[in-house]
Formats: sequence, C-alpha cells, structure tokens
Amino acid sequence: MTVCPNRPNPTWVRVPNGLEANRQSLGRGVLPQVRLELASTGIRSNMTAPKTRYPSESMNQLEQLKQHTVVVADTGDFEAMKAYKPQDATTNPSLILQASQKDEYKSLVEKAVAEGKASALSGQALVDSVLDRILILFGLEILNIVPGRVSTEVDARLSFDTEGTIAKARQIISLYEKAGVSRERILIKIASTWEGIKAAEVLQKEGINCNLTLLFSLAQAVACAEGGIKLISPFVGRILDWYKKSTGQDYAAAEDPGVQSVTQIYNYYKHFGHSTEVMGASFRNKGEITELCGCDLLTISPGLLGELQASSDPIEPKLNAANAKSLRIDRVPCDEKSFRWLLNEDAMATEKTAEGIRNFAKDIVKLEKLVGGMLGV
Repeated sequence: MTVCPNRPNPTWVRVPNGLEANRQSLGRGVLPQVRLELASTGIRSNMTAPKTRYPSESMNQLEQLKQHTVVVADTGDFEAMKAYKPQDATTNPSLILQASQKDEYKSLVEKAVAEGKASALSGQALVDSVLDRILILFGLEILNIVPGRVSTEVDARLSFDTEGTIAKARQIISLYEKAGVSRERILIKIASTWEGIKAAEVLQKEGINCNLTLLFSLAQAVACAEGGIKLISPFVGRILDWYKKSTGQDYAAAEDPGVQSVTQIYNYYKHFGHSTEVMGASFRNKGEITELCGCDLLTISPGLLGELQASSDPIEPKLNAANAKSLRIDRVPCDEKSFRWLLNEDAMATEKTAEGIRNFAKDIVKLEKLVGGMLGV
C-alpha cells in the first residue's frame, strides 16, 4: 500500500500485480515506474517513484561494519587512526616497538628519554620508568585521536605474577591520571593466564578496567566472565595459523577455527547474560572480519581496515545476542583446577598463549635495549 502524495486527506492506493514481476529493481534499491490505481475513484495515474538506495549500497564495508560492531584500530600508527576513525585503539609491545622506530614517532621516545635523564633514577629503575613513559605518551596521543578508549599492556614477563601485574597496572593508571586522563578511558591489557585473570579481578573492583589478551579458548573466556572482567580479546588469526600448520589445509571464512572460537565465546556470554565485552582480534583476512559482524567489538589492523573501506559488497550481522539466548549451551566450570585442566587439554590454546607471552616479552626486551642505549645505561 502507498499514499497519493497530493491530497489533503490521503487516499490509499493499491499497486497492481505487475510490480511483483519487477522485484529485481527493488533489490537494487531503485523503485521502478509504476501505475497507481486510486482504490476509491478508479482514477489512474502514472508516477515514477524517487530513487532510493539501501544503506548497504551507499556505504563501504567499513561503514557497514560500524553499524553493527564497534571498530577498534589495532595499531600504534596515529595517521592510520585518523584515516579510519575507529572508536577505540589497542596497542601491544610489538606495535609500540614498530612505531617507536619510525621517524615520525621518534620524538615521543626521545621525550621520554630526556625526562628520564632529568630524574634521579638510575640503572634498571630508570629504564623501566622511561618504558612506562613511552607507553603513556603513545596512549595520550592516541586518546587525542579516538573518542573512546586505549588499551595499554602490562609487561608480558608479569603474566604469571598476580601481585606484580596488579602493581604495574596501578602504576600505569596513576601515570594516565596524572596526565589528566580518567581511568574510564584506559583498558589495562593482561595475558589470559590464571594469574592474569585473578589480577584483573582485583583491578576491576578498584575501577580499573581490563582487557584480557592472548585468549584462545572458552575456558579462558569463561574465567574472565566469571571474574567480572570488562573486555576480552580472543585471537582469531593466531588460532587459524595453528590449525593450518597442524592440518595442512586452508579454511573458508565460515569454517575458520578462529571465527568459530569467537562465535562460541560470544554465544556463551550472551546466552548466560555475561556483561564482559568480546573483542575479536588478530585477523588474517577480511573474511574473518565479515563473518564476525555483530560481535561487540573487533580490533583491526590498518591494512584490513583499508580493504574494508575499499569494498562496497554488502555484509550482514552474523552474531546476534537474541539468537544466542535460544541456543542449548552447557555451563563450563571455571575454578582453578578446571581452568588448568581444560587449558591443558586444548593443545592449540596452550601453545598459542605461551608463544604469545614469549613474543611480547622479546619485544619488551628489544625496547629496553633501545631505551638503554639512548640512556647510556
């Protein structure tokens, strides 16, 4: 039914069946020229309906994705953030190391070093202080670009040290707050070990929001949710890497083990009403991202953000909180013994968590050497 547009008291009209045969025009978002019959008078009128485009036709894939999912930039590159306009941004030791070696960001490292030299600190304490300052300076620059939050990571070498992680997180938040940034805009990134999750539980109770990273299994995700953690970052691409190496086969996006893992976690959270946010991370291709449209958040590298922006193919949400409620899902135990056993039984999750911690720790050491050389320590 439609309304005759030029009458003070609208008269309903009917569209003849001939319109049904031209559905393809509707599918393209363009209404065809149709003949309208005034139902009450028998008057006929030829009208051409205005062209109307559906959102998926006028928006690129990045814009479409933002309609259903919070897009986060997974980079330390400020220019990339300005170009793609994400809501939040995430960093890690590897990204900070890469950015600190670029000419356009060396000034931040040099500023931190100069401040360190002017302090009374010496030796390793000086190096640690400068490293923290580098993280904060990068974070402050990022917060001048994104409207939301930045994730700043705790030293990966503290991944099995609950008290050490708590102390470092408090120190990072204190440095941000001294710079005038409220803790609500900061997420402290911590590895998803049992010790890291327990540290995050304490921090959350202090109003320090945490992002549990290097997460590869439902057991890790459930422990985070039960601990009241603000956000988790399940690593899609690294899961795919493990399975490709293990099986020697390629996977279509819908069958991608990383995509399936995040989907399982998302459905579990929504089914049982957990408030912890799910942020898919570590993508290897655009298909993984589009298959997770509808996830709470997705953190995406500049290269893949560019691919999404360059495509106008339609994408639809694949994850849906309402649908998850109707699924049959069993609860997973999350006490320490169950956690350690379930993680041990998952070879992929065990290996990728350990590998991620080792690699982040290596990049922290490289950054320490860079800073130590500049300090003459």
